[in-house]
Amino acid sequence: MKLLHKEILIARHFKNAVFKNSAIYIITLFIGALLLFAAFSGWDNYKSQNETSEKYQHESREDWLKNPDKNPHRMAHYGNFAFRKSTSLSVFEFGMEPFFGNAIFLEAHKQNTANFSEAGFSNSMLRFGEISIAMVLQVLLPLLIFFVGFNSVAYERENGTLKILLSQGINWKQFLFGKILGIASVVMLLFVPTIIVLVLIWLLLQSFSISADETIKMLLFVGFHFIYLMFFCVVAVLVSASSKTSKKALVSLIGIWLILTIILPRTTQAIGAYLYEAPSKIRFNSDIEKDILKQGDSHNPNDVHYKAIKDSLLRVYKVDSVQKLPFNYSGFIMTEGERISSNIYNKHLEDLLKIYEKQNSFSKAVSFVNPYIAMKNLSMGLSNTDYDSYIDFQQQAENYRYNMAQKMNALQIKYISNKKPGPKDKPLTIDKRHWAIIEEFHYEPKPVWEVLKSEITAVISILLWIILLFVLIKIAAKNLKAI
Repeated sequence: MKLLHKEILIARHFKNAVFKNSAIYIITLFIGALLLFAAFSGWDNYKSQNETSEKYQHESREDWLKNPDKNPHRMAHYGNFAFRKSTSLSVFEFGMEPFFGNAIFLEAHKQNTANFSEAGFSNSMLRFGEISIAMVLQVLLPLLIFFVGFNSVAYERENGTLKILLSQGINWKQFLFGKILGIASVVMLLFVPTIIVLVLIWLLLQSFSISADETIKMLLFVGFHFIYLMFFCVVAVLVSASSKTSKKALVSLIGIWLILTIILPRTTQAIGAYLYEAPSKIRFNSDIEKDILKQGDSHNPNDVHYKAIKDSLLRVYKVDSVQKLPFNYSGFIMTEGERISSNIYNKHLEDLLKIYEKQNSFSKAVSFVNPYIAMKNLSMGLSNTDYDSYIDFQQQAENYRYNMAQKMNALQIKYISNKKPGPKDKPLTIDKRHWAIIEEFHYEPKPVWEVLKSEITAVISILLWIILLFVLIKIAAKNLKAI
């Protein structure tokens, strides 16, 4: 307790000294105002996007059910929509969500990509990034920490008080931890109110009805951001302690901040995309079309591949025409065509995702030398606003689309006659009540354990950085000089 008492005294003295500078009040008020604006804009964006998604998902469902008696295959081509709802934590971490679409049109024989991204309807300023609570915590608060802590030790060395303090029974380890606590106490004046507001908004968005999964995500979101800020507190003190003057410490810390938060993230993305080049969207779709054409056209009765299927069916059922088959031949062929085209698409998509995975793995590996990238990746993962969440939405929508098309094909096989109607006959249709067998699409965000599994590199790198900093403090305590 006595040793802790010394560290608290050093922290309290440092905190009082910091608030003697009027500039700190201006900076604190500015960042506080940004946090309030970020909270408001996040809330407004979340409410607007989810209300829009719910509205059009409901309308899409109603339109589907209101269809009259119809041929099931026409219903498969009529299609449906899949909308992606945001999670409550996306209020604080926008991540990549503004650049990814949140709606997909689902139809037979064709896989569409997500459309209607926020960036698509915004001006170019969105490319510079939106102001979110996560951005303030991850980018601006570290800069505030460096501004507060650059002279924490260097100033004591410059004015000669460091030598006096160390000669009065305070060792380097106590002194460094006292300064770290002092910087942390200043930052907590912004961090703690932010977290209180964050949790309150989070509860209100869910009407105070929260799941265990969302609760764990919130706790991890808060906990890792706290660790992340403590990392910068330690860095500020260590750099200040190893610098001869406050000026050198300030220049060094600003350089570190620029490299970690601005230069490295953009450079990493560019290098990853260069090393593992992905095909263009046009080339991707063209390659799929070529492979599908090699397998045949299910809508062409004279296609070689599907003619072979017809001949085999006629032999098995010992009939001389498809009209005599005990099931609808066209529905059977459509089922086979859907299976083939989906398998081809999934194979090409799998190859494309492997390229993107390599690009992202390069970025994740860099998190071992840049805690900002690690924190950003983990934050986006917990908020379901990362690339993996977008791909998960695409895959859920594709599974829904495939099941929808095959259920319609199954209805055609079962209920539609092989005999074509005459000019005056009623079209071949089934009762519209069958449309209800297709359930409404609901996007399910990734659970927390899947997020941690995909972001395990980020978690490990943050923990390793904390361990490394404590080791550096121990080394510094033995080797630092008062002069």
